[in-house]
Amino acid sequence: MLVVHHLNDSRSQRVLWLLEELAIPYDIKHYQRDAVTRLAPPELKAVHPLGKSPVLTDNSLTIIESGAIIEYLLRRHGMGRLRPATASADFEAYNQWMHYAEGSAMLPLLLKLYVGRLGDAGAPLAPRINSEIANHLGYVNQALEGREWLVGDALTGADIQMSFVGEAARELRASYPNIDAWVKRFQARPAYRKALERGGPYSLAA
Repeated sequence: MLVVHHLNDSRSQRVLWLLEELAIPYDIKHYQRDAVTRLAPPELKAVHPLGKSPVLTDNSLTIIESGAIIEYLLRRHGMGRLRPATASADFEAYNQWMHYAEGSAMLPLLLKLYVGRLGDAGAPLAPRINSEIANHLGYVNQALEGREWLVGDALTGADIQMSFVGEAARELRASYPNIDAWVKRFQARPAYRKALERGGPYSLAA
C-alpha cells in the first residue's frame, strides 16, 4: 500500500495532488509542524533519518524527495499519463523542469523566508535575494507565455513538481501574470481540490 507521510504546509501536498490525478489508492499519515519553530515533528525521523516530508512508503520501499517520488509514481502507476514519452520532443523540457524546481527555483524563495526572520541583520542580503527571485520568476513567467502548462498542451508531472514554486511566490504573483494564471488553473482542478480535502489545511492554497 502506498502511504504518504504528509506534513502540513509542505511540499508533500503536491504528492497528494499527483495521487489524486492518477486516481490510485493511498493512505496518509499526518504530521503537524511545531507551532513556534515551524519544524517537522521528531516522529518523522522514525520513517526516515532526515525527518523531512514528503516521504512515500510502498510496502518495504521508502522514497524521499518530491521529484523522486513523482517520478516513481509516474513510472510505476502512471501508465503513460502525466509524463512525455522518453523519446518524445517534450521529454527533455519535462526533465529540465523536474530538476529546476528544487535545484534552482526554490533556493531564493527559501532564502527570503529564512533571512526575513533575521530582521535588520538580514537586510544586507535582501537586494541579492530579491534580484534572484525576480530572475527566476521572470524566467518561469516567460516560459508560460501563451501556454497553459509548462510542457506540451496538457498537465504533466513537471507542473506538479513546479507547483510549490508558484505557490511559495504567492505574495509576488501579481507581478507575474502568467504564473498567477497557471497557479489558479491548477488549483481549480478537481484532483487538486480533493488533495486539499484529504491533506488538511494548506496555507499556500488560493
